Amino acid sequence: MQTIKPIKLGSNKTNTTEKLTSAEMGKLWATYMGNSMAKCILSYYLQHVEDMDIKTLLENSLKLSEEFLKITTEIFTKENFPIPNGFSQEDVNLGAPRLFQDEFYVHYLKYTAKAGGSIYSVGLPLLFRKDVKEFFRYCLNSTMDLMEQIKEILMNKGLINKPPLIPVPEKVEFVHQDFLNGFFGHVRPLHGLEIAHLYDAIENNATSKALIMAFSQVVKDEKIRKLFERGKDITTKNTENYIKKLHDENLPTPSFHDDLITTSTFSPFSDKIMLFHKMDMFTMKIRTFGNAMAVNGRHDIGLIYMNALMKNAAFVQDAAKIMIEKGWFEQAPKAANRAKLASE
Repeated sequence: MQTIKPIKLGSNKTNTTEKLTSAEMGKLWATYMGNSMAKCILSYYLQHVEDMDIKTLLENSLKLSEEFLKITTEIFTKENFPIPNGFSQEDVNLGAPRLFQDEFYVHYLKYTAKAGGSIYSVGLPLLFRKDVKEFFRYCLNSTMDLMEQIKEILMNKGLINKPPLIPVPEKVEFVHQDFLNGFFGHVRPLHGLEIAHLYDAIENNATSKALIMAFSQVVKDEKIRKLFERGKDITTKNTENYIKKLHDENLPTPSFHDDLITTSTFSPFSDKIMLFHKMDMFTMKIRTFGNAMAVNGRHDIGLIYMNALMKNAAFVQDAAKIMIEKGWFEQAPKAANRAKLASE
């Protein structure tokens, strides 16, 4: 397997008086937090992996996370920006028993590569400082290289099916008034973009469901356990709705990964990192709803996405409340409180 080339940032070695913008601070902070979490998770995965191809994939992923953390730390240090606490060795027990089968790691990496790619691609147009732009361009390119390695392993090992095939159009057509129908009258077949986003939602939820099931088995705090169980039910119901829409069109769907979780009840992770991880994953789902709804035409599918969005948002809010209650919710960079300053 081809390894990922190391980063080269010439401008990082030069002095600059240009200050970080709010967008640059925010995106660098999110990059640090996500990769400090990933470093803990991937380090544990590497303690329990037998397939050598999957092991190499995990090593490549861990190398990237460590590299991203290193560069982010260097930029923060240069700007006298406080290094976030993030996550550390205290949040992972490398001696814990195996919680996942090897195959799960590949599906997990595909999910997290999507999330990382989203952060970097959305961030790039907002960045102006040369060293930060180069860094994020490298992050995006490296993550896409990693994604190609992930897909290669998934296909070569028969662990995934490609999105469904549909007929090639015979001619250019224009839609009619029934294009938006979903509940009444003639309901048209799904178009390619709708199929793509339903497939993506099922694929994401299959991984998300398996992970939250595993976390439910090992989490120590009962309040968090109940939240995880609720999150599993939300994910299951949403996925069933997406699957039905594809099955109604006689189209295949991705499979669940529930069987890739072992029966271990010994936690390899702190409650803090597990709660943050699931809050982050549900947040990613909310972001994907925007993309899916933007290209959707049918009212019935739009309603499914809206209901799912509200339930996922409620989960994220409740997770945030627990994070705040426990003193775990780290503050992102924020604007000055001018009203407070004026009153002092």
